[in-house]
Amino acid sequence: MKFPTPLVRGRLIQRYKRFLADIELEDGSVITAHCPNPGAMIGLNMPDLRCWLSYDSNPKRKLPYTWELVEVPNEISGEFATVGVNTLLPNRLVGEAMEAGLIPELAGYASVRREVKYGKASRVDFLLEDPARGRCWLEVKNVHLMRTPGLAEFPDCVAARSTRHLEELADQVTAGDRAVALFVVQRTDCEAFSACADLDPAFARGLEAAATAGVEVMAWACEVHPGEVTIRRALPWRP
Repeated sequence: MKFPTPLVRGRLIQRYKRFLADIELEDGSVITAHCPNPGAMIGLNMPDLRCWLSYDSNPKRKLPYTWELVEVPNEISGEFATVGVNTLLPNRLVGEAMEAGLIPELAGYASVRREVKYGKASRVDFLLEDPARGRCWLEVKNVHLMRTPGLAEFPDCVAARSTRHLEELADQVTAGDRAVALFVVQRTDCEAFSACADLDPAFARGLEAAATAGVEVMAWACEVHPGEVTIRRALPWRP
């Protein structure tokens, strides 16, 4: 996924009220940007980190800037890793990756629909359908947390809604369909994925229960650059 316009570089001053961030641009001006991330953003919201913002000139927008990327120090290489913080991007990334055939396990379906109602009061991110293969219910989750070098974790705070999604995916398997929980890691410095049991033990238990019920757990890492974010490689899941 290429950003439609060049991103603007800045320095993080503070992130607050979950969806707001004060950022100093390179010209010295300070702006308030939309932070499209409801999580704790552990390790990604420290003052002085370099940020990348998109800009939308639509006059109807209250905040024209959106925080997209952040650069954080990598303990292994000593260099900086670029991390995507926009939790709205993974669905678009997965959609593009499926169209390009980059995720073999999800290729070959005749149709793909988005935001289809299922469960008690949920909408699945994607419903893949094919006369010969049946239906595949696909939930996508954004991952950006890394506390142990090389290990991506989800979630970074209590995620009751995501735990409910796992239960609903398991119900689809029980009904005879295929179901997949796909974790999109918006960073390049991870080699494996795991549920974050200490921050949300209910989710960790739910992921293992869903897998036992037949839900397929997948994790894919992205290449993240100021010009483009693209799904690139599969990561192993560590239960």
